[in-house]
Amino acid sequence: QVQLAESGGGLVQAGGSLRLSCVASEIIFGVNSMRWYRQAPGKQRELVASITQNGRINYVDSVKGRFTISRDNTKTKTAVYLEMNSLKLDDTAVYYCNARILNHFTGTTDYWGQGTQVTVSS
Repeated sequence: QVQLAESGGGLVQAGGSLRLSCVASEIIFGVNSMRWYRQAPGKQRELVASITQNGRINYVDSVKGRFTISRDNTKTKTAVYLEMNSLKLDDTAVYYCNARILNHFTGTTDYWGQGTQVTVSS
C-alpha cells in the first residue's frame, strides 16, 4: 500500500516561513496532479495548491504570492513540496498532501498523507 508522508510542519510566528514536504513510500506511476489541502478547526478541507504532471500550477487566492508548490523532477521519487512564506494566523491548519491518478478505465484514485500541523502564532 503506497503511503504519503508529510513533514515540515510546526509552530512559527506570523510573517515566518515553513517548507512542507510530502514523499511517497514508492514511486507512484501515472500521477496526474499533486495537491496540498488544509483543514482548520471547524472548517472544511480546502484545496491550497495543485501542480499537474505538465507543470500547471494553481493556488487558492488567499495564498497567492506567498506559497509556492513544486514537485520532484528527478524521477526517482514521487514528492511534492510547499514553500510557505509570510505566514498569517489564518494559515493555521493541518496540511495534507494528495496524489491523484485519473485513468479512463479505473477512474480516479487518490492517495493521501496523514497530515502535518502548521500553527502560526502572533
